[in-house]
Amino acid sequence: MSGVLVTGGTGKTGKTLVQLLRSAGVQARVAGRNPAAADPDAIRFDWNDPTTYGPALDGMDRVFLLAPVESVDPLPLVEPFLRQAERAGIRRLVMLGSAIVLPNAPSAVEMAAQVRALPGGVVLRASGFMQNFLRPHPLAEHIHRLGEIRTAAGDGELGWVDARDIAASAAALLADLGVDARSDYLITGPRGMSYPQAAQIITAQTGRQVRVERITEKEQAAAYHSSGMPTEFADALAAVERGIEEGRENQVSTAVLELTGRPPRAFAEFVSDHAYEWTQ
Repeated sequence: MSGVLVTGGTGKTGKTLVQLLRSAGVQARVAGRNPAAADPDAIRFDWNDPTTYGPALDGMDRVFLLAPVESVDPLPLVEPFLRQAERAGIRRLVMLGSAIVLPNAPSAVEMAAQVRALPGGVVLRASGFMQNFLRPHPLAEHIHRLGEIRTAAGDGELGWVDARDIAASAAALLADLGVDARSDYLITGPRGMSYPQAAQIITAQTGRQVRVERITEKEQAAAYHSSGMPTEFADALAAVERGIEEGRENQVSTAVLELTGRPPRAFAEFVSDHAYEWTQ
C-alpha cells in the first residue's frame, strides 16, 4: 500500500492538495482532529495525541506536513512525529514552512533543518498567503466590514502567493516519487506587493472602495489578539510587519514555475476569482 498522508488536509492548502492528488490517481489520506465520516480516507490525527501518529502513517510512503498553527514553538510536538515517520520508512516528506520566520521562534528554523535532514525531506517556504484577504482572516474581516486594510507594514512589499499554487507545488513533489527534488524551495507569487497596492487592485477589480489605515505594531498586535489569536503569536505576527516595512521580506522566486510548469497566479487574478468576497 502506498499513498500520501496529508496533515491539515481540510485547510487552505491541504484541501486543494488532496483534490489534486486524488485527481492524479494517488491515494490521499486526510488527517485531522475531526475526520469527515463521509470520507473513507479520513483519519483522526491530533498533534497533542502521539497515539494517533502511527495509525495515520500506516501504509503511507509520503507525507505532507503542516505543523501546528498559531504556535511560536511547534518543534516539541512535531519532532516525535518526524522520528516516527522516519522509522515508518516514509520516502518523501514535504513540509509547508514559511518564508517569514516569526520573531522569537527559533524552533521553526530547527524544525525545517530536521525535515531537510530526512531522506526525501523537502521544505516549502511559502510567502504570505493571498487567502489572508479572504474571511475569516482578520485582514479580510476589516475589508468586508469597514472597507479598510489596517497595517503596520507601510509601503513594504511581500511576495504574496495563492495557496492553490502552494498546493500544486506540493502535489508535483508528492504525486511522483520519481521527480527530483531539492530540500528547500521558496514559494512566492510573481512579484512583490504592498498593502496599498492590494487595496488599489481590489478597488479596481471589484468596485469596492478599499482604503489603507496605517497603525502601529502595538495596535496590530492588540487587534490580532482580540480576534482570538494567542497573545504570544499575535505579538510575533504583528512584529513581522516591521520586517515587511523595512523591506526584509520582499522575496520573489520562480519555484512555482519550476515545479508546476506554469507561473504563479498574480493577485489581480486571485481577486477576480474571489470578487464575491468583497462585493457581498
